[in-house]
Amino acid sequence: MKKVAIYGQSYNTNAKKEVLILLEALRKKGIVVFFEKNFYQLFHDKKALPKKYPTFSHFNDLNDSFDLMFTIGGDGTILRAVTYIRDLNIPILGINTGRLGFLATIPNDEIETAVELLLEQKYSIQERTLLSVETSPKTDAFSDLYFALNEVTVARKNTTSMIGVKTYLNDEYLTNYWADGLIIATPTGSTGYSLSCNGPVVLPDSNNVVITPIAPHNLNARPLIISDTTKIKLEISGRENDFLMSLDSRIASVTQDTIIHIEKAAFTIKSVLLENQSFLKTLRTKLLWGEDTRNKSEL
Repeated sequence: MKKVAIYGQSYNTNAKKEVLILLEALRKKGIVVFFEKNFYQLFHDKKALPKKYPTFSHFNDLNDSFDLMFTIGGDGTILRAVTYIRDLNIPILGINTGRLGFLATIPNDEIETAVELLLEQKYSIQERTLLSVETSPKTDAFSDLYFALNEVTVARKNTTSMIGVKTYLNDEYLTNYWADGLIIATPTGSTGYSLSCNGPVVLPDSNNVVITPIAPHNLNARPLIISDTTKIKLEISGRENDFLMSLDSRIASVTQDTIIHIEKAAFTIKSVLLENQSFLKTLRTKLLWGEDTRNKSEL
């Protein structure tokens, strides 16, 4: 590891402390550091950095010479970092200054250890599936960022009335979901919004996608797991002319005549899993999976 990028979204006491710990650990190993420009400016304005650092501000500023991207924040920060990395195959490792930290798993007291494990190559790479989205007619609402690591969501807007989401799988009609909206989630996103709507947890290496209705009015509408090779088409109806569509944390208003096409993206995001980490361990510690006093002796 010779060159890394650092990305974050906000400046606070925790972020400052952890960035400084990370920078010192990287300095000792002679590793070149680039900051995302806006994040760097937050630290520069506070005179919180020991020296000047080169910056990047766009996907085009990065390339395969970067060995890793560190994110400073929570899971939302990782979702934003993906918009810089896209198909460059730069692995991501998240340092958690947020709340839950299901994707950003490195606590502040393990930053130096994490750097050592990286240099000793004591880690594995977990491939994370993304969803690619196309609309007809084409909308420029998301610029060139038509992909999502967690989920694609359609939802009602400016109304308390439900919407109808007519859903097709490989051009075959599935059903019309009458609900507040519909979530199409990757395995990564299965532990996010979809989970809060009673969707199942899907392991990251599963080749699946989850369709989860939001507050459905169909009593028999339940989350559905499908193959990630399936092509999904959505048609929206409702009392309002517009509805909301979100790709991870990016959201836009879309006209009701828009047809949405969703399929597995042609690239993946590489998530770093250190040797002392696992998805199942994170599931137990972060989401208290199977929490039961009778299980204490088994841990």
